Amino acid sequence: MASLQDQLLKAGLTTKQKARQANSDKRKKNKQKRSGAHVEESMQEQAKQSIAQQKAEKQAKDAALNEERKKALEAKELHQRVSQILSHHHIKEIDGEIEYNYTFDNKIKKLMVNEQTQKALVNGRLSICGLDETTYVVTAETADKLSSLMPDVVLLKNEKAADADIDEDDPYAEFQIPDDLMW
Repeated sequence: MASLQDQLLKAGLTTKQKARQANSDKRKKNKQKRSGAHVEESMQEQAKQSIAQQKAEKQAKDAALNEERKKALEAKELHQRVSQILSHHHIKEIDGEIEYNYTFDNKIKKLMVNEQTQKALVNGRLSICGLDETTYVVTAETADKLSSLMPDVVLLKNEKAADADIDEDDPYAEFQIPDDLMW
């Protein structure tokens, strides 16, 4: 049995040159399919791997960005909490004529206080805290709580003065040395 191509040649519907051209085109297509299929599959695998890698990188980047935002939000909440504690617990009636010096942002600042406040600051019953360029005088307990939350807020916290052990034979026992010596 003759092929369809032979039958068309006998009938005169096609020429030998067209038949050869059709055969060569058919072989080329088959060859491209065979070789191109493997290349195309490997390209698809590479594309899938590239997409998976990009997806993993994007997820890692998003996770890092979310973590950064979360830390910023926590820092903001902590700042607001400390600010609220300071605004509610600061002592208001401290104004007086005595200068009390302390450091805030590596600068020496002066606070005008009354005598009672000065003694309480020296003895450690009161502390000085600072936040956002504002100074607050608070109790030692409040300062302890604030130092556990944000240690750099507490500017001055003296240790509570213990009753000094007085030696009975000390000739200068009746002359006390002031801690708040003013020059």
